[in-house]
Amino acid sequence: MPEISVTLPDGSVKSVAEGATVHDVAAAIGPRLVAAAIAGRIDGRLVDTWTVVPDAAAVEIVTDRDPVALEILRHSAAHVMAEAVKQLFPLAKFGIGPSVEDGFYYDIEIDRTFTPDDLAAIDERMRAIVAEEQPFRRIELDRLSAHDAFEGQPYKRELIAGLPDDEIISTYTQGIFTDLCRGPHVPHTGWIKAFKLMKIAGAYWRGDSSRPMLQRIYGTAWFSDKDLEAYLTRLEEAEKRDHRKLGRELDLFHFDELAGSGLVFYHPKGARVLHELIEWLSADLYDRGYEEIRTPHIYKADVWRTSGHWDFYQENMYPFQIDEGEGKEPTDYAVKPMNCPGALLVYRADLRSYRDLPMRLFEFGTVYRHEKSGVVHGLMRARGFTQDDAHIFCTSEQIVPEVKAMLDIVKFIMDTFGFEYTAEVSTKPEKSVGSDADWDVATRALMTALDEWGLAYQINEGDGAFYGPKIDIKVKDAIGRIWQLSTIQVDFNNPERFGITYRTPENTEEQPFMLHRAIFGSMERFFGILIEHTAGAFPTWLAPIQAVIIPIADRHLGHCEAVRTRLRKAGVRAEVYAENEPMRVKIAKAQQQKVPYMLVVGDKEIEADTVGVRERTEGDIGAMGVEEFAARVRAERP
Repeated sequence: MPEISVTLPDGSVKSVAEGATVHDVAAAIGPRLVAAAIAGRIDGRLVDTWTVVPDAAAVEIVTDRDPVALEILRHSAAHVMAEAVKQLFPLAKFGIGPSVEDGFYYDIEIDRTFTPDDLAAIDERMRAIVAEEQPFRRIELDRLSAHDAFEGQPYKRELIAGLPDDEIISTYTQGIFTDLCRGPHVPHTGWIKAFKLMKIAGAYWRGDSSRPMLQRIYGTAWFSDKDLEAYLTRLEEAEKRDHRKLGRELDLFHFDELAGSGLVFYHPKGARVLHELIEWLSADLYDRGYEEIRTPHIYKADVWRTSGHWDFYQENMYPFQIDEGEGKEPTDYAVKPMNCPGALLVYRADLRSYRDLPMRLFEFGTVYRHEKSGVVHGLMRARGFTQDDAHIFCTSEQIVPEVKAMLDIVKFIMDTFGFEYTAEVSTKPEKSVGSDADWDVATRALMTALDEWGLAYQINEGDGAFYGPKIDIKVKDAIGRIWQLSTIQVDFNNPERFGITYRTPENTEEQPFMLHRAIFGSMERFFGILIEHTAGAFPTWLAPIQAVIIPIADRHLGHCEAVRTRLRKAGVRAEVYAENEPMRVKIAKAQQQKVPYMLVVGDKEIEADTVGVRERTEGDIGAMGVEEFAARVRAERP
C-alpha cells in the first residue's frame, strides 16, 4: 500500500499508509496516544480524529492536556444534551449550543417551560446516550441541501442564510440529532462522562429583545469526576463569597432599582473601606511624584468630538441637551465615560516646558457608562464607578521608564493584597485611529517596558483601545478565578486632537505622549474582587470596624466607652457592643461581621487597664494595654 509522510510536533517524520486518518497517525505513534486522542491538528487546523491526513502535512494529536480539549468536550456535551432534548421533546426547535467558560449551553424553544424534573430527565437520557458511545459524524453540504436538512428548524435555517457565500457548510450527527456545526468533536459520546446540568435561563434569540425568548439550559463538563467535583466545590465557595451577598450581610452597599440598575449606594462601612483604599494609594502616589486633580462630571459634546469618543464610543455614553437660553439652539452634552479629557484640559491650561515632563496627574474620578442590563453584575460591572485614573504626559524617551514605574505600582498593590497576576499586551483593533507607525512605536514601548521590568506577557491581537495599545493586568483570586484589573495605555491620538505641546530645550514646540493608567481599575470592581478574595474578612487596616469592645456586664459599659475614645484617638476604628445580650452572642456577632478583633472588658481588665484580646481566626491571644493594642493595629497597616 502506498505510504505518505507526516511531520510530528517534535520535528520527526512518520510514514503512514495513504488514506490514514489522525486516529491512524496516533495509533502508529503508540497505543497510549491513540487511546487519549480527542481530536487533531493538520497544519494547525483543528480536525476530528477520523479526518484523512494529506501527504507532507504537519500533524498533532490533541489529548486532554491540550488547552482546547475542554472546549471540544463541552461543545460535544452540548450536542448530547440537544439529542436528549430531541428524544424527550421531538418538536423542539434549536438555536445555538456553544461551549463557554467552565461549561456549555443550548438555546431551545419548546411549547412549555422546562422544569427541574425535565432537567433530571434530560440528564438521565444524556447518560444513556453517553453509554451508547455514539460516533460524531461530519458531512459537508451545499446551501440548498443544508436548508432542506433543517426542515422545521427556523433558527438553524436563519443561521445558514447568514453564512458567507464561500463558507463550507457542515453538519454533525450523533444518534437522532443533527446539528449545523464546524466541529471538531470528540470521537464518540462515551467521552462525555463527567457532566452536570446546572440551570435554566431565558435568552433572546441572537441577543435581540425584539426576537423570541428561548430557554437556555446550562451545563458543565470535565474529563474526570474529580475535576467535576472540584469545580462544583469552587462554585459552592464562590457562592459563599459572592460580593453581592456579603455586601448585604456586612452592611457595605446596596443597589436600588428606584435609582436605576448598576448604580451603587455605599453604606458607612463600605464607604470607609473605599476611603482607606483611596487615602492609602494617594499617599503612595504623592511619594512617587504624582499630583492630584479633580475634573467635571459632564462636558459639552465638543470635548467628546475632539477626543473621538463621540464617534467611537457614543453607544456607551449618556448624552443629553442643555437649553442655553432664548434664541439659542440647545447644546449637546454627555456625562463622562472616561476621565482622560479632564487631564488633557488641565495640561493645556498653561504653557508647558520639557522641564515639566513627565507630568503625572492622578484623579479618583467617577464615570458613567451605558452598559446593557444583561451584563450589569453587582460591583464587577456597574454603570457608575470610580477609577483610580492617572495620566502621564511625557516625551517618547520617557515612555519606557514611566511604564516600568507603573509596573512597580502594580507589583506594590498586588503584593499588598496577595494577588497573583499576569500581563497581556493588546494590539491595534480594527476600529482605531492613528498611523501604523505610531501604533508600532507605542506597542514596542509597552513590550520593551515589560521585558526590561521582567514581567512575562501574552499578546491579545486586536484588543487595544481605539487610540492606542495597552497592557492589561489580570489577577487570580483566592479560589482561582481570573479578573482583568489594571490597565496601562499609550495614547498618541488625544495629544494631537487637543493640540497640546511642550517647549523643547531647542525652543521648539513638540507634542507629548499621554500615558493612561488605572491600577485598581474600577474601584467598584476592585472592591468586589477584594470582598470575594477575602470572603469579607478584610485585612485589619481596611476593616471598617477594626475592633469591637465587649463588656462582660452592664456595669462595665462606661469603661468600655472610655476605651473606645482612647482607641479612636490612637487611630483605631472601634465600637462598643452595648446591647443587653450574653457575651458569647456578642462574640458570635462580631465573628459573623468579620471584625478583626474583639476586646473583652470586665472587672479584672478595668483594674489592670487592659483589654482581653480575641483575634477573629486565632481566638484568645491574651490581655494587652490599650495603647499596646492600638500600636498592634497600626503596625498592620502596609
